[in-house]
Amino acid sequence: MTTWHRLKGILVEGHRVASRPSAAYPYSSLEKQKPYFKALGLDLYPYFNGTLNISIAPLEFEMTKPEFTFPLVEWTDLHPPETFSFSRCKVWFNGKSYEGWVYYPHPETKKTHFQNPSLVEVITYEVEGIQYGDALEVELNSLEISVK
Repeated sequence: MTTWHRLKGILVEGHRVASRPSAAYPYSSLEKQKPYFKALGLDLYPYFNGTLNISIAPLEFEMTKPEFTFPLVEWTDLHPPETFSFSRCKVWFNGKSYEGWVYYPHPETKKTHFQNPSLVEVITYEVEGIQYGDALEVELNSLEISVK
């Protein structure tokens, strides 16, 4: 039986590469990754084309047994393949809940854009009215993610 960690968080600005072209990529990284993830069994097309970067500091999280792990995905020719893991989650903002996925590019396979272990990246539906600095909550699956 799944037990959920419901954690308070703050929306913070990320590297801004998932949702739009940037200095690092001439395209949205998430938009480019979605077909690879779909071919591997996870369809992220219904969700917003970007991530919510949720700080749960001073807590930290660790992916322990994610629902999906895709090793060494060759999604771009700009750097070596990366490993990604995903775990179902839910975001709560202004009394509404949004189902989605914790998006975890494994740091050991990343060349750039590292996240700190207090930052949970979430792919979900568009959250109306949300802005950097807003308080929200995130529910994480305790069977797949540990929080300390």
